[in-house]
Parts: sequence; C-alpha cells; structure tokens
Amino acid sequence: MHPSLAAAGEGTGEGADPTGRAPHVMPAHICVTCGVQFSPTDAPPPACPICDDERQYVGWRGQQWTTLEEMREKGYRNELREEEPGLASIGTTPAFAIGQRALLVQTAAGNVLWDCQSYLDEETVAAVRERGGVQAIAISHPHFYGVNVEWSDAFGGAPVYIHAADAQWVMRPGPAVVLWEGESAEPVPGLTLLRLGGHFDGAAVLHWPGGAEGGGAVLCGDTIQVVRDRRFVRFMYSYPPLLPLAPAEVERIVARVRPYPFARLYGAWNGRVVVADGLAAVERSAARYIARIQGA
Repeated sequence: MHPSLAAAGEGTGEGADPTGRAPHVMPAHICVTCGVQFSPTDAPPPACPICDDERQYVGWRGQQWTTLEEMREKGYRNELREEEPGLASIGTTPAFAIGQRALLVQTAAGNVLWDCQSYLDEETVAAVRERGGVQAIAISHPHFYGVNVEWSDAFGGAPVYIHAADAQWVMRPGPAVVLWEGESAEPVPGLTLLRLGGHFDGAAVLHWPGGAEGGGAVLCGDTIQVVRDRRFVRFMYSYPPLLPLAPAEVERIVARVRPYPFARLYGAWNGRVVVADGLAAVERSAARYIARIQGA
C-alpha cells in the first residue's frame, strides 16, 4: 500500500515522541462544498478561501469538512469508464462536492490525469496502473484541485501542473506542484495545456491531438462548459451566481483555442461531450453569447 493511502487521507504532520509512542499524524481536511484538500492540520481550517470567493459558495449548512478516511468509511468509491480508445473517465459515487470527473489520457509518451477527484483509494490506484499509471497531472482551475497531492504521491510524485496565475488558490502546496507560466505547456510530449483565462486567470484546457479518432479533442473542464444541448458550450466568470464574462474575454478565449484542431470537447461531468465539430460549437456559442449580452 502506498504510504499516502496507508493513513487513508491523513497528512504527514509527524512529530517524534520521546515516550516511544506512535508519532502524531495530522489529517488533511477536505472542504465538503468544493472538494479541495488542505494542508494537514489538527483542527479543520477556519474557512475555505475557494468557497468564500464569489466564483463558488459556502454551503447552506455552513463550512463543513471531511477527510479521505471519513469518505472511505461512508462508502465512497470511484468508477472508471472508457470514453474512447485512449481515454477513461474517473467519477466518484455517490457524488461528492462539485461532482466533476477526472479524465485519464493514455499516450505513448505517458499518461496525463486531467482535473482531479476528491477521493482516492487502492482500488482506483490499481485500475489506473493497469492503464499505464499517471506520469503527469494537469488541472484546469482551483475548483477541481481535489486531493491532487494524494494522486501525485500514489503515482511516484507525478508533477501537478497548475498555472502560476492561480497560485494563491493552492491550498495544499507540495514539491510535485509545477506552477507553469505563459500561454501553453506540455505535461508530456504531444499533449498541450492552453491557458484560456476567463473563469479564473489561469483557467486552462488540455489539447489531445489523438482524440476523436485523430480529429483532436479538447478536455475543457468548465473553462469552456459543455451544456445539456451538446451543440453548444458556455463561458462564465462564475457559474453558481451566474456572473458573465465580458464579450472581449470570450473573444479572447476563442482566439486562443482556435489554432488547435479539435473535433470533440470533453466537459467536466459524465455525458457532457460535444461529440463532433467542436470548434464550430465554440464559435457559434461565442457568437450567440456576445449577441445576447450586447442586447441583440
């Protein structure tokens, strides 16, 4: 069993005890509303800055916390689904926090875990290892940071790519966290992270040229959000209170993604997939959005 899972979500805040008793291990608390794990502390943090921000919210019952150990005791588990050759989704059941899925892109150059879950267990680790493991983790924005340190530790300290513009939202820093800068980065050769901004300053998507049977795919989280009418997507500064983006920002998002060919868009939740003509869906959605927000 990997040491990070042996404590079932407890952190590494160990201190030597002169009496010879087992060292004290502090738990790494997880926000129940957003699902982001914080650095180990004896007591839960006083608040979750991610949920206090206007792009999220504090639950109606107030700030609540859990740990991986408590989630395991409550019966949480992860399910893997094959989305297409070379791509598997990982979803937690019952749904937890925001309820997003992670996506595992499998390539000859290495596998990338896109976005992150708030739950991890040995069964999930074994299932992912059967698919080649994880060589890098890339996360779209702070709402999907999950328990990324646990995922990294389980796969040999795989680097966790987070855009430097969102560094203030990293609630559990660690040596594996790579704060990348600029407009693009390659977590493994052939896969490209694109900073689009909008939802967060560092909000990103992952371009996978081999997706959609070679037509290309973009794993978009909710930087570009796939809606129920899968011919369209939407762009927002904040989804819970429905705060819009300025038209110029939407135009900039489209311009940044346009040079990368893609037929398919994979959103943050099961079934949220634009299956064909992905760029056309982004273009017409942007045109519709801008027309409505300008009063057309």
